[in-house]
Amino acid sequence: MTLEQARFPIGRWQYSGMSNEAEAAARVERLRLLPEQLRAVLLQGGEARLDVEPRPGAWTPRQIVHHLADAHANLTIRVRLILTEEQPKVKPFDENTWAELVDASSAPVEESLRILDGLHSRIARLLATRPHSDLAREMLHPEQGLVPLDRLLSYLDWHGRHHTAQIAAAL
Repeated sequence: MTLEQARFPIGRWQYSGMSNEAEAAARVERLRLLPEQLRAVLLQGGEARLDVEPRPGAWTPRQIVHHLADAHANLTIRVRLILTEEQPKVKPFDENTWAELVDASSAPVEESLRILDGLHSRIARLLATRPHSDLAREMLHPEQGLVPLDRLLSYLDWHGRHHTAQIAAAL
């Protein structure tokens, strides 16, 4: 396995443009199922394996689970802002620094799994009720410029599957 394959087991994220209604519905369903799939992967490993770096300098599976909760909480808030404001300006966060905080390196993964359960259940419920046209609504990111909701959801979907695959490979 190459370093690229180890870092991106499902490939790098690519956005191919606005999804159609069927693609958007499938994405929402994958988001709803992510916490369940992540739990299934975590059950394959043991508690001791959660703190082993899969390669030098990489986050441990524990850090990845906590990162998912942090990142998906931020992304969920962005979704809600996009749906309730006109081109809201969002703030980036330093995911590497957050992953080094003591809770990300030592807290039980169940704490973040419970966060993901709630976030993904609510975001899937919310998105399933919105018209497809809402996917064109945008946020203003200071580094990326205007980002449509469809692009953000594409990333959120990939991000969860990407890190789940990294954890599966590490365990």
